[in-house]
Formats: sequence, C-alpha cells, structure tokens
Amino acid sequence: MFKIRFYFLKTSFRMTTKLGGRCRDFPYIPIPSHAYPFPIINITHQSSTFLHSLPSVSFLVLCVLWVWTNSRGGKKFLAVLKEILDRDPLSQLCENEMDLIWTLRQDCRENFPQSLPKLLLSIKWNKLEDVAQLQALLQIWPKLPPREALELLDFNYPDQYVREYAVGCLRQMSDEELSQYLLQLVQVLKYEPFLDCALSRFLLERALANRRIGQFLFWHLRSEVHIPAVSVQFGVILEAYCRGSVGHMKVLSKQVEALNKLKTLNSLIKLNAVKLNRAKGKEAMHTCLKQNAYREALSDLQSPLNPCVILSELYVEKCKYMDSKMKPLWLVYNNKVFGEDSVGVIFKNGDDLRQDMLTLQMLRLMDLLWKEAGLDLRMLPYGCLATGDRSGLIEVVSTSETIADIQLNSSNVAAAAAFNKDALLNWLKEYNSGDDLDRAIEEFTLSCAGYCVASYVLGIGDRHSDNIMVKKTGQLFHIDFGHILGNFKSKFGIKRERVPFILTYDFIHVIQQGKTGNTEKFGRFRQCCEDAYLILRRHGNLFITLFALMLTAGLPELTSVKDIQYLKDSLALGKSEEEALKQFKQKFDEALRESWTTKVNWMAHTVRKDYRS
Repeated sequence: MFKIRFYFLKTSFRMTTKLGGRCRDFPYIPIPSHAYPFPIINITHQSSTFLHSLPSVSFLVLCVLWVWTNSRGGKKFLAVLKEILDRDPLSQLCENEMDLIWTLRQDCRENFPQSLPKLLLSIKWNKLEDVAQLQALLQIWPKLPPREALELLDFNYPDQYVREYAVGCLRQMSDEELSQYLLQLVQVLKYEPFLDCALSRFLLERALANRRIGQFLFWHLRSEVHIPAVSVQFGVILEAYCRGSVGHMKVLSKQVEALNKLKTLNSLIKLNAVKLNRAKGKEAMHTCLKQNAYREALSDLQSPLNPCVILSELYVEKCKYMDSKMKPLWLVYNNKVFGEDSVGVIFKNGDDLRQDMLTLQMLRLMDLLWKEAGLDLRMLPYGCLATGDRSGLIEVVSTSETIADIQLNSSNVAAAAAFNKDALLNWLKEYNSGDDLDRAIEEFTLSCAGYCVASYVLGIGDRHSDNIMVKKTGQLFHIDFGHILGNFKSKFGIKRERVPFILTYDFIHVIQQGKTGNTEKFGRFRQCCEDAYLILRRHGNLFITLFALMLTAGLPELTSVKDIQYLKDSLALGKSEEEALKQFKQKFDEALRESWTTKVNWMAHTVRKDYRS
C-alpha cells in the first residue's frame, strides 16, 4: 500500500526521469506544470506493477512525493537523529550527520518538524534533484511555532521558498508577539535579495493594521536608513508605510520634528558646556525650551517610546542636562492619558542605543518566559528606542534612585558608603512600613533574583553602583548595557569585574529582612534563581537565534557567531539539566564569595563620583 502526492515546484528548470525512479529514498517525476492548485492529485494503489506501466516524461518540474506511513529509519537511527536535532543552533554538523538527516527527512517531517533548519543545512544545494524534493517537501511540512520559525530567516537560509515558508509560520503571531521580535525582523530584511519579498509585505500588512507596530517599524527602519547598504531598501519600505497610512504620517512627522529640535538643543549645550558652569548651562537650556518654536515642536505629541503616552507639556523648570560626555537631555512632561504627575524622557545624541535596545528586549523576553512558567520576578525593562544615527530616547523610571546615591546619602564619608550594609534596607524603611515594607522586600527579593540570572546569562558587564537602581516600592533593576556577552571591563590587563553577577551582602541583608540567621528567606531567593535559570535554559535556542539575527546590526560586541558562544556557555547547552544546574550553583556561590571585590569597585566608583561633584 502506498500513496503519492503531486506538488508543483515553483521553478523553471527542466529534468528527465522515470516514474518510480529513485533519488535516495524518494521517487519524483517531472510532468507538465500548469496553473493548478497544489496538491492536484492523490493516488492510492496496491500494485507495484502500476509503476512500470508508465512512460518517461520530460516537462517543467512537478515533484511527486511518496508519503510513507511507516518510519524509514530503525530505532537506532532515530535515536541518533534525535540526538543530532536536539543540539543548539551553533553546533556544526559533520558530513555523515548531514547525510543521515537527509536520508531520514521523512521521519524529520513526521516526528521532528522542528528539525527543518538542520535539514536545510544538510541538503546539497548544488544537486537539482535534492532541491526539487526539498521544495516539494516544504509544501507539506507542518507549520512551525513562530519562535522556532525565526531561525529560518537567518543568513544561512537564503532560498526564497524557505523564507516564504518561514513568513507563513510567522503569520500565526499575535500583534503583541510580533512586537516582541520586530527588532530582529527588521534586521533580517537585510538578507532579502529583493525589495518586494514575503517578509517586507508581511511587516507592512501588520504595520498598516496596527499603529503600534507601525510606529516601531517606522523608527527601527529610520534609525538605520542612513546606512548606505540598506538606505534604498529601508527607504522604500518607509515610503510604502507612510503612503499607506496617511493619518499616522502626521503623528510620526510631529515626532520627527520634536527629535530634530532636541538634537539641535543638545548640540548647543555640548558647544557651550565648557564655557558655562552647570547653573548657567541649565538656565540657557530653559531659555531655549521656552521659545515658541521649541514649545510647539515639543508639546502634545505621542511618545515614540509608547504610543499610549501623550507628552503634553514640558515642565521646563524640571528639565536638565546630565553630566556624562554626550550631555543627554533629561525632559519632564505632563501625561494626559495616565493622569500621572509627570513622565520623564532622556534624549541621547552621540550614543548608539541599539545594544541597550537588544538587551532590554532580552529582559522583556525573559520576563515573558518566566511568567509563562508561572514565575513572576517583577522585572522592569524600561523603554529604549534608537531613533537615528547614534541618537534615541530612554524612559525614565519614576521614584527610583541608584545604589550609589542611596549609599552616599547614608554616610558622611564617601569611601565608607559602599560598605554600609544597612543603607539600602534603611532607605526602603524610609518609604515603607508595616505590610508595605514586607511587600517592598518581596519585590526586591524577586527582582534581584531575576536580574542576577539575567545578567549572568547575558554576560552584562560594567555593573557599578550607578548602573543598578531601586524603586521606592522595592523593585531593583539594571540600566546602561554598554557591555554584554561577557565583555567585562579591565584595567592594566586585570578584570575589574570578577564575579558572574552582582549579589552583595547588603542585597542579602534586605532579602533576609535585616536578620542574619534568616536562612529560610535566603533559601527561597536561591531557589527562585535556580528555577529562573532552568526556565531560560529550556529556551536557549531562542536566545541564540535572536542574537544571531542581530549580527547584521553592526553592534560593537556582536560582530560574529563567536560572540554568541558566551550564551551557549552560560546556559550550558551542551550539558544535561543536572550538570547545568550544578554549574549555576557554583557560579552563585562564587558571586556570593567574591562579592567583596564588587564592594571595592563600588567604593572606588563612589569616591570618584563624590570628588567630581
């Protein structure tokens, strides 16, 4: 008993064979290609003599796939196949493994549909027969979940029909899920050989149907349109979106005008910052913001960071510029929609925010994966958006302070401030009491666990006390992600950061509610860290894929596949779950044992900060 399905191959080459002829395991024949829907015919027959009674034919290609009802490989081969397919995307396949995958391609389709990326790497693309069968096989391949289909848009898969299949899988995405991966989807447009492709059409369709997606698509494209290699491609897509959404064009034009004004203001401040002291510089900034041209441009606009937020009117007296080299602008707005007292936005000009965007996207994804597994670690991945060549916006998290400021305000001596283990707990007690304090400590415990695991997995460096903040409600969060994937700072060849993640004794002091012997609270915190790590590890391939799709962005610390190796090592993807957990426990103990080095670094940073002020 056998079945035959006929599928058109969308191609124009010719080949000749005989019905029943074998190409490895599957027979195929070319027959006349007309504009029929596929599949055009199904044949079921019980006699093998049927095969020998048909003549040879030679026409435009139509492929016949034999759909076997039983596995072609034995249990031993299937076990080997599964072991190969379970490897992470960075693992290289040897020739024998590729041959096995191709030989058992029908088993892959039926039992391991997620193996499609490895099957595509196993095919000999210079063999016409193999390509013909693959294209036919794609037409009956089960749809992959969108997260798994993302890998097919990598540079390793340039075939047009493979990429069309991947886009077909992405159509299952909700708007919220699409927004989660939009950053990568814009980057992989660079791999498309034609301006008019399935991916660009898909993104435009969804952007025109949802303004939130449209706004972020606009800014992701516009932030790189200055790059000569993609200026035409991105420019065409931008124009297509703007022509298709005339109403939204007015909103986006207002945002562009506002950002141009901020860029001009930032340039003026940089020019005069050396000549004027801070007070006079701030006064000059306020004078500029009060001018009609600036007031009109910077008032009543949708926030590029969040279309739900209306930036109504500037609180000019609360606006300032920051002390760092690029003199970022700190702007304070009234918010019409949420009724909050104020909304803060930081405008940066001269810094590439795309690496911060990528890191914050990963933090949002981690938060989502943890919540899907029933673990809410109270993460706070604030908004960040690149809007042009080395410029962009950052959301200000209200009612929060840096660890450095909390410690400095607790001591009269800057050198001793970093070693005051009571400073953080006393600060939380200042704003919370009774049940509110218990909730604040719980928020701190959960968020600290989340950021410990996240910073270890992503290899986030430069974790001084001004790059870690705490809200008055207890939520801890990290900022400024200039160093990731294990690129830790060093001085005179010595690494300044010698711990896998930040876990100091003043953090433990808060977690234990100020009680030294509170092992129950600390044990729960440690268990949260271990659970969070294992959840991320189960989605390790997704993180590797997302970073791989960003290789074209030209980020300084993500330029080759070798940079992504850090993720594979931190998630221990080549090990069993038990071995991986053992590795993480060792890193946890190391972070706690060597936390004194962190305090020394923080002391040096605090003294330097106090001296500059």
